[in-house]
Order: sequence, then structure tokens, then C-alpha cells
Amino acid sequence: MVSSCLFTPHTPHTPHLSLPVQNMVSKKLPKDTLAEQLLELALKAGAEAAEVYQSRSLSRPVFFEANRLKQLETSQAEGTALRLWSNGRPGLAVAYGIMEPQALVERALSLSQLNQPETLELGSNFQPSYPDLGQNVTVEKLVEWGKETIALIRDVYSEVVCNGDWECDVETTRLVNTKGLDCYYNDTTLSCYLSAEWVRGDDILSVSDGETERDNLQPKKLAHQILQHLDWTKENVPPPHGRVPVLFTSKAADMLWGTVQAALNAKRLLEGASPWAERIGKLVVSPSLTLYQDPEAGPYSCPFDDEGTPTQPMVFIQNGELQNFYCDRTTASQLSSFSTGNGFRPGLGSYPTPGLFNFLIQPGSGSLTELIKLLDDGLIVDQMLGAGSGISGDFSINVDLGYRVQNGQVVGRVKDTMVAGNVYTALKQIAKLGGDADWNGSCYTPSLIVEGLSVTGRNN
Repeated sequence: MVSSCLFTPHTPHTPHLSLPVQNMVSKKLPKDTLAEQLLELALKAGAEAAEVYQSRSLSRPVFFEANRLKQLETSQAEGTALRLWSNGRPGLAVAYGIMEPQALVERALSLSQLNQPETLELGSNFQPSYPDLGQNVTVEKLVEWGKETIALIRDVYSEVVCNGDWECDVETTRLVNTKGLDCYYNDTTLSCYLSAEWVRGDDILSVSDGETERDNLQPKKLAHQILQHLDWTKENVPPPHGRVPVLFTSKAADMLWGTVQAALNAKRLLEGASPWAERIGKLVVSPSLTLYQDPEAGPYSCPFDDEGTPTQPMVFIQNGELQNFYCDRTTASQLSSFSTGNGFRPGLGSYPTPGLFNFLIQPGSGSLTELIKLLDDGLIVDQMLGAGSGISGDFSINVDLGYRVQNGQVVGRVKDTMVAGNVYTALKQIAKLGGDADWNGSCYTPSLIVEGLSVTGRNN
């Protein structure tokens, strides 16, 4: 039996007075009573409990193709997930757009008959009000950012062809249940992605990068990053071979953290799949590493999870020592502990499961250029082909975009190169953490140097 001391206990908010189902209308959605209708119909149909998860999105992407503005779009989506329990059996039904509430309830009831009874885990009496997150921008501003970024790149490399998109997404999430829970927040994110394609005879090169922020995108920063990599690709050179130091840029380092996130999942702990099951308080990675989550950090912040539990700051690994795992309500109950506010749905039609809303690696010091100067003979990995390593940690990746470093200088691009190793071993061999942390998806990571990874190439 796993001890509950593996988790930092979560102190629930002070309960508010419970409201009747028919009165639980969010102040943000005064005209929307669909959730209340569904809950009422579910109870009338014999369900002992129910919850409604609503997700709405408005997206305005701006597309560029072959250096020119190609297309403007506006897309809207709305989905509703009803989860109910009938005789202890859960049933989940999903509808998109306009629906017939009674039909959705009947579908969820029918599906519940196919499932085994389970312990009911629902939040209650928690009705918070959250400020809107992020800043909405106009389509004209998105177009301006796109044109500026492409112009900056083509001023230096006129032969490069740029494709990309700039986007403003507004998402609304609401969760209501029959125990008095009513949570709502509005989330705006800005994002861009740009690829620069350079054809040099038979050599076709694609350098890509992107950015995700709450309030403002930075064309000069994105252009500088792509121009730096284009400068490094002017010459093709043989890769190093054998066991050499490998510098993962902040974009590529995410490959390592996927395995760590899986190992920190309390569900994997219960399954016996995490190699860190008995390692609380012990050194599991390099002492230079501190890994944590922060509900208010960056563009992936959120005030509550998909079960309505408030998210909370949590340190998973501090100075190399394992401190905590993350869990949802069900997993926490099995561990006789509290949810850490990490119950998320992989999709609208999925049940909540332990997941991370953001994952941060505390940066070290030094720019990418300063890290490169530390390498006598090594490899920079910036883009990879293939999936991550999974919870086993073993990986063998093809380098899509990488560079050789000799005597602290980038000497050219390498092709047909593979890097192999084990994530858990690699994270004990961190030689240096950079100070250039950036968001790669919902992972905030700096560049880092790993000693002694196996590198092979066609020329070896």
C-alpha cells in the first residue's frame, strides 16, 4: 500500500452555501441555462448525480503561404459533455453545437448500463469568480505581426520561402454539477508558427519555430531565432560519433520532459509503472534540476482542473530530489490523499485523468551562445523526427535539424544523424542548464547540455 505522505495535502476552499440545481446559473452566462436543464433532466430520469462540462472556442487564424497573406478565417466550436451516475454506474455522452437535452440525457443513461459501478468523486459547494486570462487582439494586428516577421527573415535570406499562421484563440470553460459546483473562466491565447524553407539544389531545408503568449507576440524574437538557425545551416558537415555531449535547445528538450511527466503521474504510481514509486525524498535526477507547476505561470495557466478542483503550485522535484506526484480525484482517493488539482480530460468525450496543465523547469544561467562555447566537440539538437521515449525512458531519435560544434563554434549542419540513450540516465548527466527558458507547448524549459549520449551518422 502506498503511503499518503507521497502527496502534499490540498486544503479545500471554504464551502459556499449550496444552491438548488435550477438556480446555479453562472453570472458570466446569464442567458445560458443548458447546463442547468441537463442536470435537472438527469435527476428526474433517476440519476443520483450528474455534471456538465461545457467548452466553447472562437479562433481567428491568419495564414501565410509562400511569403504572402493567403487566408483569414473565423471558426467557432461548442461542445457539451454530460456525465451522470445511475445505480453507481457512470455514463458519459457528448454533443457538439445545438442539441436536444433530453436525448443527451437518455444517451448517457444508456451508456451507464454498460459500465461497472464506481465510487462517486465530485467536487461541491465551490462557486468562484475568475478574471479573464489573456488579451484579445484584432485580425489586423495578427496580419501585421506575420508580415513583419516574414519581412525580417527575407531581408537577410531573400531565397527563403516562409509559411505560417498567427492566431488568437478565445476559450470558455464551465463546469457545473448537482452537488453545487459552478466554475467558469475565459482564456485568451495568442500563438504563431512559422517555417522557413530553403532549397539549395538537392538539399531541402526547413527551419521552424513558434511562440505562444497571453498578451503580445514578438516578431523580432521569432525572426531572430529562425535567422540564427539559417546562419548555422550554410554548410553541411559530418556529425560527431560515439559518446559526445549533446545540447538540446529549449524546443528539443521537451522530448526529455515527456518521460518525466509520465513518471510523476500518480496513476502510473498505482500501476507500478513509474520507476520512482519508492523514491520520495531521494535523488532521482541531477541536483541542478527543480521541476514544478504554477497555476499562474505563462499562457497555459488555469484556475481549476476539469473536475472543478482549484489548481495549486506544486514542486515535483527540488534540487534533484523527488517531492510529489500529481493526481486527480479518483487516483487521490485510491491513495487515501487529496487531489492536487490535476484532473484533466484528454478530450471532451474522455473521463478526467491525471494530467499537467503546465510544467516548468527552473532555468540555469547563460544564453544559447554561451552554452555552445562550453562544447569542444558536440552536437546541437533543435528538431527531431519520431515520438518521445515513453515511460521506459529509452529513446533513439532521428535528428531533423542539428548542428555540429567544434571548439565552441557551430561549424555546420549535420544530416542523417541519430541520438540514442535513456532519459533517466541523461537527466543524471546534465552538464549545464541555460537561462533561455521558453514555452514549448505547455512545458517551460531551458536549453541544456547532456554528457555522453550515443551519436551515430551515415558518415561514421
